[in-house]
Amino acid sequence: MATVAAYIDGFNLYYGMKNKYGRKHLWLDVVELVRKLRPKDTVTGVHYFSAIVKNEPAAAQNQTSYIDAMKIRNGGLLTVHLGRFKERTIKDCRRCGQSYTCGCGRQYRSFEEKGTDVALGAMMVADAALRIADTTLLISADTDLAPALSTVRAVNPAQRIYLAMPPGNTKASSHLTSIGDLGQFFIREQALRDAQLPNIVADPATGRSYTRPAKWS
Repeated sequence: MATVAAYIDGFNLYYGMKNKYGRKHLWLDVVELVRKLRPKDTVTGVHYFSAIVKNEPAAAQNQTSYIDAMKIRNGGLLTVHLGRFKERTIKDCRRCGQSYTCGCGRQYRSFEEKGTDVALGAMMVADAALRIADTTLLISADTDLAPALSTVRAVNPAQRIYLAMPPGNTKASSHLTSIGDLGQFFIREQALRDAQLPNIVADPATGRSYTRPAKWS
C-alpha cells in the first residue's frame, strides 16, 4: 500500500467550493477528503495552509472554530499553517471601475493574503526530499505553485505527484500540468459531501464543543 502526504491551499479550496456549491460543504474534514480522494493509500500527513480573515469578526470566529474542530478530529495527522493578511491601498475607483484614469482620486483599503503559497511550496519540496511519503497530493489550482511541483520532481524523480483541482475549475492550467508525469483530477461534490465533519465536534480534553455555523448548512 502506498503512502500519501497532502498539501491543501485552503483559500483556493474554499473559494472553489463556495463559488460552485455555496456554503453547504464548508464544514469539511480535509483529512477525510484526502482519504476519499486516495482510498488505496495510507495518509501520513495533511498540511492545511490558510490565514484568518481581517475586519470580519464573525467570519474569523467561524474560521477559527472550523480549524479547531478539524484539529480535534484528526490529531497529529493534520498540521495547520496560518499565513497573514497584509493591508493594501487600492486606487481603482469603485464608482466607475477605472484605474488611475477617471480623475475621481478615490482610494479604498483591501487585504491580501501573504505567505501561504510560499510556505506550501517549501513544505511540499522538503517532504519530497525527505521521502516522507511515496505520493504528493496537491489540492489547489494556483499556478504560482508550478515551480514547487517542478522542484519536487527534480529532488525526487520517483515521487508520484497528483493534482486535485478544487470545484469550479473546468480545466487544469497548463502551467501546472506541464510538470512531467503528473496525475490530475477534479474534486467531485460526492467526495465533499462524504467528508463533512460531524455537526458538533467535542474536545474530550477541555469539554468544549464546536458547532457547524448556521450559514454553513
